[in-house]
Amino acid sequence: MRVHFIAIGGSAMHNLAIALRQKGYNVSGSDDEIFEPSKSRLDKYNLLPKVEGWQPQLINSDLDVIILGMHARTDNPELLRAQELGLKIYSYPEYLYEQTKNKKRVVIGGSHGKTTCTSMVMHVLKSLEVKFDYMVGAKIDGFETMVGLNNDTEIAIFEGDEYLSSPIDLRPKFHHYRPHIALLTGVAWDHINVFPTFDAYVNQFKIFADSLKKNASLVYFVEDEYLRNIATTLRDDIKNIPYQTPAYLIEENCTSLICYEDIFPLKVFGEHNLQNIEGARLVCNELGISNTNFYKSIASFNGSARRLETIAENDTSTVYYDFAHSPSKLKATTQAVKEQFDSRELIAVMELHTFSSLKKEFLVQYKNSMKAADKAFVYYSPKTIEHKKLIPITEAQVKDAFGGNVEVYTNSDLMFDNLKAMKWEHKNLLIMSSGNFSGKDIKTFGQQLLA
Repeated sequence: MRVHFIAIGGSAMHNLAIALRQKGYNVSGSDDEIFEPSKSRLDKYNLLPKVEGWQPQLINSDLDVIILGMHARTDNPELLRAQELGLKIYSYPEYLYEQTKNKKRVVIGGSHGKTTCTSMVMHVLKSLEVKFDYMVGAKIDGFETMVGLNNDTEIAIFEGDEYLSSPIDLRPKFHHYRPHIALLTGVAWDHINVFPTFDAYVNQFKIFADSLKKNASLVYFVEDEYLRNIATTLRDDIKNIPYQTPAYLIEENCTSLICYEDIFPLKVFGEHNLQNIEGARLVCNELGISNTNFYKSIASFNGSARRLETIAENDTSTVYYDFAHSPSKLKATTQAVKEQFDSRELIAVMELHTFSSLKKEFLVQYKNSMKAADKAFVYYSPKTIEHKKLIPITEAQVKDAFGGNVEVYTNSDLMFDNLKAMKWEHKNLLIMSSGNFSGKDIKTFGQQLLA
C-alpha cells in the first residue's frame, strides 16, 4: 500500500504517517514547513521530506491513497495534481475510519477533557493487556506515538475533535468515526471561526450523537444542560448512560475517590479530572472492564502531556503546565489547583493565542475564568493578531473582559521577568497556553524558577 501525506508535519498527520510505516505501508509526504517535535520524529522513521515545499511531481497514479492535512490549501499543487489523476483523497479522520471500519470504535468528544478521557481509557486497557488501536491528541506515558494501528486488534479508541477535517472536507472530524461507544464530556463554545454561533456549535454534537452505530452506547456528563437536551433526542436503539461528579476527598494535597466503603488515592486531581475518570469508567464498563479492575488501573494514571503536567516542584511550590486556553478550561484548571493546594498562593498565567480567544466579541466569554487565582496574568501578542488577520484588541479590553485581579501583558519577556522577581515559597504557578508565549521554553523556565 502506497500512501502519500500532503502536509505531513501536522501533529496528527505525522503520527498517522508513523503508524502506517510501522504497519508496513510505503509512506511518503511533503510540507512547506515542519517544526519540532514532528521534524525529529519523522526523521527517526525516515519519513522526513528531503526538501521543504510542495512536490507535485511526487503525485502519480502508482499511489493508492492521498491523505490531506488541514494545513494545506484548496489550491495546493499536490492536491490539484491528485484530483486531476482521480486518486483517492482522504482526510486523516476519514482514513482512521477506513482502517478501523471492521472494529469496535470508541470515540470520546467534548469541548474539554476529551484528550484526558481518551488517555485514561487507553491507560486502563494497556494495564489490563487489552490490545487496541488508538488516536489521541497528546503524548502519553507508555505510548511512543499518538496513533496506533494494528492488524490483530478488535477495538479502536479515538479522541473525537469537532474541528474541520481537511480543506476540502469541512465536516468536523468526529462525524466520520460512527462509534459503537461514545462519550461526551461537555459543550462550551469554541472554534468561532468555523462555528460563528453557539447554536451552530452545539448542533455538531447533536449530529455526532445521530451518527452512532445501531445499538450503540452514549455516555454523557449529565450536569451539562446541552448534553441533557441532546440525550432526550437520541434514537430508541441507543443506550443512554449519564454520569456526574463522583464522591471524593482531599487530604494532605492528595485527592482520593470514594466508592462505597473503599477509598482510591489518585495521582491526578481537580473536579474536572474526577468527572473524566467517571466517564472513562463507564466507557470501560461498556468494553467489559469491571469497576474493580478499572479503579486498580486508574490509580497509576499520571495524566498526559500538557494536561496539568508537573514541570517543577520542591517542598513548598509546584509549577504546572496546561493546554487550557478556552474559558471553561481556564476556570476548571485554575479551580482545581487552588482546591488541591488551598494553603498555597496561586499565580495563574495564560496566553490568548487561538483564533477564537483573540477576537474582541469572544473575549467576554472569559469573565471570571481565572477568579480562583490569587494573581492572574494574561499575555497576548499583537503580532499573532496581525498574522491571523484579526481586528486589534487593547490591553484595557482584555483586562475588562477577564475582570478581577488580572494583569495584562503584550511583552512576554516583561511578564516572565516579573514572575522571576517573585519569592517562590508556598506558591504554585499555573501556566496555561496552546502556544508558547512567543518562543519561551516553558519547562526550562519552570525548573529554573524553583531551582
